[in-house]
Amino acid sequence: MAAILVPMSDTRPIGVFDSGVGGLTVLQQLHSLLPSERLTYLADLAHFPYGPRYQHEVRDFALRIIDHLVGLDTKLVVVACNTATAAALGAARERFDVPIVGVIAPGAQAAVDATENGRVAVISTEGTRASQEYVHAIKEANPGVGVLGLAVPDLVDIVESGEADGPRAAAILGSVVDEITGWGADTLVLGCTHYPLLRATLDRVLDGRHLTVIDSAETTATRVARILAVNRLGAGDGPSTLPELLVTAQPRRFSDTAALLFGEALPQPTVVALWDSATVAGATS
Repeated sequence: MAAILVPMSDTRPIGVFDSGVGGLTVLQQLHSLLPSERLTYLADLAHFPYGPRYQHEVRDFALRIIDHLVGLDTKLVVVACNTATAAALGAARERFDVPIVGVIAPGAQAAVDATENGRVAVISTEGTRASQEYVHAIKEANPGVGVLGLAVPDLVDIVESGEADGPRAAAILGSVVDEITGWGADTLVLGCTHYPLLRATLDRVLDGRHLTVIDSAETTATRVARILAVNRLGAGDGPSTLPELLVTAQPRRFSDTAALLFGEALPQPTVVALWDSATVAGATS
């Protein structure tokens, strides 16, 4: 009699990290798409924001965080930050054995699939724009697609300060949309995980103008689901649990903003000591 194969489930957590609350957009999509998966989110507020920093700095931060998450027995790590993806994804994949997913490639592929006229705009932090990783990823998917990259770093601070629906955000996005549509793009990639939190304001600014908006949080969550399925790493059916939250500094600031952005009550974050005390000024504030 043939043996009956029982599907195995892997209940180890998925690790997700960003410099602040922006990666919560990815966490939220993962939680929605994969409710049975345990999720651990780490916000590196000791070094927020990553966008203006040198790439080698961001790479070092990211590798240290991934090392910590891997030490928590995570089965997959999501680099939920475009700047960190650009700076560290290649090095991380060489160093660690677990699958590591960035947010650039999924968004780039989705943009190539969506564009009808072959013109794609990408808004991001200065660090991501300077890396040209979105240009490379989009051209890799389709060399014929034109790419307009714009750095809009002020939007990160606007989101972190809870002003995503305010007049300052609308003014900046209005200028950006004018430039993008004037160039002729029919597709816009939100190349920073903070930017989906501006979606309501962006929709008002568009005011009926045709522009397909690509949210890298959605496309990244879909890619994670596919990797779990292909590698049989899924947790299987089980109860939905809230994510575990970790911060490297400023837990109160994180909690106040995260509660507004995630859409449901979240547990209090735990402060983890990844850096020396001089680096983590305000870790308990």
